[in-house]
Amino acid sequence: MAEDVRKIVEIMSKEKGLPKDVIISALVEGMRTAAKKRLGSQAEVEAIYNEEEGKIEVYRLYEVVEEVHNPEKEISLAEARKKNASVRVGDTIGEPVNIKDLGRIAAQLTKQILTQKIRGAEKELIYQEYKDKVGQVVSGFVHRFSRKDVILSIGRAEAMLPENEQIPTERYHRGERLKALILEVRRTGDPQIIVSRTHPEFLKKLFEREVPEIREGIVKIVAVAREPGRRAKMAVTSKDPDVDPVGACVGLRGSRVQVVVQELKGEKIDIIPWDPDPAKLVYNALSPAECTQVIVDEENKTLEVIVPDDQLSLAIGREGQNVRLASKLLGWRIDVYSESQYARRQDPEFLKMLEIDGLSEEVAGRLYDNGFKSLKELADAEPEKIAEVGRIKLSEAEELIRKAREKLSAGGDGQG
Repeated sequence: MAEDVRKIVEIMSKEKGLPKDVIISALVEGMRTAAKKRLGSQAEVEAIYNEEEGKIEVYRLYEVVEEVHNPEKEISLAEARKKNASVRVGDTIGEPVNIKDLGRIAAQLTKQILTQKIRGAEKELIYQEYKDKVGQVVSGFVHRFSRKDVILSIGRAEAMLPENEQIPTERYHRGERLKALILEVRRTGDPQIIVSRTHPEFLKKLFEREVPEIREGIVKIVAVAREPGRRAKMAVTSKDPDVDPVGACVGLRGSRVQVVVQELKGEKIDIIPWDPDPAKLVYNALSPAECTQVIVDEENKTLEVIVPDDQLSLAIGREGQNVRLASKLLGWRIDVYSESQYARRQDPEFLKMLEIDGLSEEVAGRLYDNGFKSLKELADAEPEKIAEVGRIKLSEAEELIRKAREKLSAGGDGQG
C-alpha cells in the first residue's frame, strides 16, 4: 500500500460503480485498523490519503508531556523537540509508520475491511437507486435459486422472487428472462429487492407498457382480480367516448393482450368495461354468461344474480373460478342462481326443506322438481323413491325422511 494507489482507486471505482472517495475512505480505514492492531490497542493511530503523492500515510500519535507516564501514548517535551523545536506541552505529534513493517496479516486485515466497506457502500447505492422504484416493473435473468426462492440478476443488483410471489404454474430456468413488480426495497439484507409476479398491480403495469392510451391517461384500469397463472379479470374505462377501452387493451387482432398473456405464460385475461353501477358491472364481469336479473343489496354489498338454467355452469366457471374472480373484481359477494333455483327459493316450503341438516340445495332442487315440494311430501315419501330422484344412497334418503318428520313434529317451522 506504500505504492501509488491512484490506479487501484480508479480501477475499483469503475468495477464497483462507486465514487472514488468511498474506495479511498475504505482503504484509509483499513490501513488505520491494521496499524492499530500491529502497534497495540493503546496506540493512537491516524491514516490519511496523500492525493498529491498517491499514497496512504499512517502516523502514530503521541501527546507531548513534561513527564512520561504512558509511553504508548505520550512523549516527553525534550524528545518531541528533537523532532520539532516549536512543539509545546499538550500538543500532538505524529511519527510516520512504515507500512511495510505492518506485515502480511495487516495487509489481509486491510483487504477484509476494504471488502466490507465496499459491500456496504454497494448496498447503500442499490438502495438509493431502487427505493423510489417500488411499484415499477423490472426485467432480469434467472441467476440462481435459494431453496424455493428465485434470485434474479437485474443489472448490478439482485432481486428475490419469493415462492409465495411466484406464479404456481410456472417453472423457472437459469438464464431465463423474466419481468416482475418491485414490492419492497430493503436497506440491508441480501438480496435487498423483493419482487412479485402474482400481484394484481403487475398485470396493470404490463398493460401500461403495451397500451399507449393507458400511459396517456385516456384509458384507465379501474380494478384487477387474478388467480395467477390461470385467469384474470380487468375492468377498464375511457375518458374519451370515441376510444373503446376494451378494444384499446386488446389491440388489433389481440396483439396487445397477447404480449401480456405470453409474459404470464398463458394466463387467460378477461377485459371488461367498468361501470359504477354494480348491477351493470356484474353483467360484464360474469361474461360470457348472460344474466337474466340482478338483485342488489347495497347494505351488505351482496348481489344475487339469476341466469338461464343452461348458463349456470358457465357463470360459475370451473371450480367456481368465474364468479370468484368477478366477486374479487367488484369487492361484493356474488350468489349465482339458475332461473329454476331462484324460482324454487321464492317458495317458503322449499326454504324449509333447505333447513334440514345435510340436505344440499342441489339434492333439494332435484326432489322439488320431481314433486317433493314440502317437508310433508318428503316425510311421507318412500326412501327408495327419494334415493332415486335425489341420486343419493338409500341410507341417506332414510335419514332425510327421518329429519323431515322430526321437523314436522316440532311444528314444521324449522325450529327445535
